[in-house]
Amino acid sequence: MMKRRHFLKATGTAVAIPILLNGTRLGAMPRSALFNALNDESDRVLVLIQLNGGNDGLNMVLPVDQYDNLANVRSNILIPQDTILPMTGVTGLHPVMTGVKSLYDDARLAVVQSVGYPNQNRSHFRSTDIWTSGSPADEVWNTGWMGRYFDGLYPDYPEGYPNASHPHPFAITMGNLVSETCQGPATNFSLTLENPFTIGQIPSGQGSNAPDNPYGRELEFLRTAIAQSNAYAGAISEVVNAGSSMATYPQGRLAEQLQNVARLISGGLQTKIYVVSLGGFDTHANQAIEGAPTTGEHAELLRNLSDAMTAFQQDLQLLGLDRRVISMTFSEFGRRIRSNASNGTDHGTAAPLLLFGTCVNPQILGDNPEIGPNVSVDEGVPMQHDFRDVYGSILMDWFEVPEADVRAYLYQDFTHLPILTPCETTTSVSGEESLEIAMNVFPNPVSQQATIAFNSAGARARLSIFDAMGNEVQVIFDQRLNAGEHTLTWDASRLPAGIYFCRLLLNGRQQVRRVVKAGR
Repeated sequence: MMKRRHFLKATGTAVAIPILLNGTRLGAMPRSALFNALNDESDRVLVLIQLNGGNDGLNMVLPVDQYDNLANVRSNILIPQDTILPMTGVTGLHPVMTGVKSLYDDARLAVVQSVGYPNQNRSHFRSTDIWTSGSPADEVWNTGWMGRYFDGLYPDYPEGYPNASHPHPFAITMGNLVSETCQGPATNFSLTLENPFTIGQIPSGQGSNAPDNPYGRELEFLRTAIAQSNAYAGAISEVVNAGSSMATYPQGRLAEQLQNVARLISGGLQTKIYVVSLGGFDTHANQAIEGAPTTGEHAELLRNLSDAMTAFQQDLQLLGLDRRVISMTFSEFGRRIRSNASNGTDHGTAAPLLLFGTCVNPQILGDNPEIGPNVSVDEGVPMQHDFRDVYGSILMDWFEVPEADVRAYLYQDFTHLPILTPCETTTSVSGEESLEIAMNVFPNPVSQQATIAFNSAGARARLSIFDAMGNEVQVIFDQRLNAGEHTLTWDASRLPAGIYFCRLLLNGRQQVRRVVKAGR
């Protein structure tokens, strides 16, 4: 049978087919320039946090050195200077973002100032298209920036997937709308997932042979997508029940999404990209409560974002996954510098972007935006960093894409940004030895006793066992060790059968091994 991409090329099909199949959006798109040789062996994960509506960056990361001029143009919503959380002498955070401040203090946060693109489009829909596709403002691209990356690795997708080498979805969008970030030339590489604990199956039915014509080939593609979605659903159900979460999360949809992401990663899902979202940032009115600018709609959104980010990062550290995962916020645009009469802000241009994780280069990259003494009604924050430079730097430093391919993929004027640091990761999602601590537990599954082996450069160590609910059920030891290799016996006989996590905290670093306790 003719391959779908060849059929599309032969028939000249270039329209999207808006079908959702258990979260899989199908689309027939024209093919664009692709990479030649890409790396699909990495177990690294990127979590994208989409702030829908256009986030007011001047109310999130405040340029304290521009405070007087800000007071002239947004006095009805401006955060009182004595409540701003200081990051540096000239830059601070909204007072509700105490969690983000702790990430910054712990060297796990980077702020990229004034991120946008030339010729900013202030339409929600068009600007979102630009951010998700990685296109110039004056061109419409029908593929997403991660979709093109995936298509370079897996050009025949979805035919033959899932398979033994790639049993899991390449990307997951948490929610009920698939992310265009992962749209490939022929189909979207992302599945939507509302609740991984209640994922179902699509009835496939028993159809006759498809006719040998364009309709028949579309029907075969549809049947393939249904079978693929059902296979992925089964794999996700297995993984999420094997996964765990150790941190305490706040209430809220974003926190729930991030906690489910942590469970899926800890359970062994090989998905590379997760897209989560937080809506409500289109704050034309009531961004701040009159007379109480530290409160209001935007303050609640920033609190939700900050608390969820902090819990997620803590969870990754407790699970020993923090060197495998980086996360990044993005929004379609910032807001205008001058506030409006409704205690809100209107569509603007650039805004700061947050990255967090153990492997993030902790810094504030770029200068505070300069606020003039006379700001026009339409004036937005000027761009310092092109968002495609952020994307390309992640592709280069996190997914090991060659720079020449990044230029072909995004744009020729790509500039590398030092937003990540060299960071060793675990060698596979199945939990093989880490390069730094190299802890191993065997046998696994364990019935009565197991041996735990690891290296130490000489430091205080705490070795304990957590259950799947995140409870510390057994402390094996907590003392200072000499340098060298260590081996000890763990008596697991008193624990009921189930999934456990052996966590070693050593010299400020930790590693977690998933252990199955078999029945007696």
